[in-house]
Amino acid sequence: MTKLNTNAYKTASILSIVLGTLLLLFSYLGGKDELFLLLNGNLGSIADYFFAAFTYAGDGILWVPVGLYFIFYKRKWLPLVLSAILFSTLFVQVGKKVIYPNEARPTAAIEATAANPIHTVKGVTVHTSNSFPSGHTTTAFSLFLLGTLAIPYRYFWIPGIVMATLAGYSRVYLAQHFPLDVGAGIFCAVISMRLSLLIQQWAYSRKKSA
Repeated sequence: MTKLNTNAYKTASILSIVLGTLLLLFSYLGGKDELFLLLNGNLGSIADYFFAAFTYAGDGILWVPVGLYFIFYKRKWLPLVLSAILFSTLFVQVGKKVIYPNEARPTAAIEATAANPIHTVKGVTVHTSNSFPSGHTTTAFSLFLLGTLAIPYRYFWIPGIVMATLAGYSRVYLAQHFPLDVGAGIFCAVISMRLSLLIQQWAYSRKKSA
């Protein structure tokens, strides 16, 4: 356990909580539709291509290579990774399918007008339901927080939070989610990784005592 980079993880967790709180707060104070329209503005063709590609930084399929890496090279931290996969998936699916089933996504919930157009990117299939929370954001921030624990560099959190934030923002830019969904996804990731770290600590203590 001593090799887990818990200091960087704590910094990353605090920053994630602050970002998630701001998104939830501004969504509540300014309106989730209004905040979406503000952040969804067209930034040009380069941004279209970039975010259409970068949104895959939060795709759940990324857990496959990450899981395989820990299985073959870092088995002592396997409880951490398997728990992260389990909890992050569970929280997102319960939110989407149980607590807020069929919650409308931006293009289905907001009537686009000339004054308030919704920007979409050509070639990207825009979904219309199961909006809350953002699964891509949960995955991106879970991987970010996992990286701060597993990667032995003090300042990994700097590029890590930039990449995770861009992945979360891509969901708004591509009109797939409200900022509210992204904020909730961040909290799903923070809670998932905290629980996973506790399980890793429990597994390590049990193994040590045995």
